Amino acid sequence: MFTNQALKKLLVPLVIEQILVMMVSMADTMMISYAGEAAISGVALVAMIDYLVLTIFSALATGGAVIVSQYLGRKDRDKANLSAGQLMIVSALVSAAGMILCLVLHTGILTLLFGKIETDVMEAAETYFIIVACSFPFLGIYQASAALFRSMQKTNITMYVSAAMNIMNVIGNAIGTFGLHAGVAGVAVSTLVARAFAAILLTAFLFSSKREVCLSAHSVFSWHSEFQKRILRIALPNSIENGLFALGRVLVTGIVALFGTAQIAANGVANSIDQIPIIVVNAVNLAMITVVGQCIGAGKQEQAKAYTKKLMKLSYLATTVLGVAVCALLPVILGLYELSPEAYRYSCILIVMHNILAALLHPTSFNLANSLRASGDVRFTMYVGIGSMLLFRLGSALLFGVILQMGVIGVWIAMGADWTARSAAFVLRYRSGKWKQFNAIK
Repeated sequence: MFTNQALKKLLVPLVIEQILVMMVSMADTMMISYAGEAAISGVALVAMIDYLVLTIFSALATGGAVIVSQYLGRKDRDKANLSAGQLMIVSALVSAAGMILCLVLHTGILTLLFGKIETDVMEAAETYFIIVACSFPFLGIYQASAALFRSMQKTNITMYVSAAMNIMNVIGNAIGTFGLHAGVAGVAVSTLVARAFAAILLTAFLFSSKREVCLSAHSVFSWHSEFQKRILRIALPNSIENGLFALGRVLVTGIVALFGTAQIAANGVANSIDQIPIIVVNAVNLAMITVVGQCIGAGKQEQAKAYTKKLMKLSYLATTVLGVAVCALLPVILGLYELSPEAYRYSCILIVMHNILAALLHPTSFNLANSLRASGDVRFTMYVGIGSMLLFRLGSALLFGVILQMGVIGVWIAMGADWTARSAAFVLRYRSGKWKQFNAIK
């Protein structure tokens, strides 16, 4: 169903898009580091909440993308279009509710998750959180629109829009930080404006009847419970799993907050730099939904299996090469940040740890899970994700980080334990062949 040229056409824009996302994340962290460690720590804490929200919206969009991809594999364009409209409705409602909740409860959320952090760190976190929360409806709509374009294999469009959004964001960061000296507020407003621009533009592109999947007034402003149920049957387990996984990361960040400003800053810097080795893994995650989803919709499970293996081999190779390159260039990369000697030392340790673990475990932990989801096998991935997060990501973080007093290094050891458990479970499930029994549009 997919030639090598078709896979290349699908993947290359996705990789470029992931590079842009990573560069903006690093630019945010670099620029805000010049406002002091309190500012970078506050942004790092809220960035984990933003990641939680983004993960939920992305999981919801993935549910819609699986349904649309399977209808496209079946060559049923009318139902694909109707499913696309229903996805936009659900995404708009969920993202608006998320914004309202965060605006009303922002102080309580920060206190609940991160406890008694230093006053200047809390002030920076509150400012950043309030402004970024206003971008959530745009973020939800953007994620849904991008997922629909990926289902059509039109990843070049999402790449161009992402490029425009991220260029706007970087320019806005520079103006806000160095021109207006607005600190965290300058970075946050830039994020809000860029997300709004991208969401409006990408959604407008979908209202073209020439596209394989398109939106219309009928599909967007009508309620079809049958299609909503199909989307939510995939999206809810996916959202629960990924949301709780992200929440686990947020709670772990709350544990890191106990270890002082230097370790919080190092954790934030390492999280931004660690996006480099997994650029291709993240792109393959997105491509897996389209490729496997269309194969399953067409009833070609063996092709789904073959493409899963091919894409994962690419992930392993790219993660290893990029991880080695980051370690070799670490003094240069960290030289771009304004860090204390202690934060610098911790950043080095965390980044090297991550790159070794990612080269061994990241593709099986995440790519393979998305292949299972695209086939409709979402409950198993949900149970594994939740169990591993509670037992290993969170439980081991408390054990190693707090009880054994290993600090942030212990927390990252717990991350490796989580990836190991996920990888083992997903490999066993895939080899059993039980995923072949599922089809989201039966």
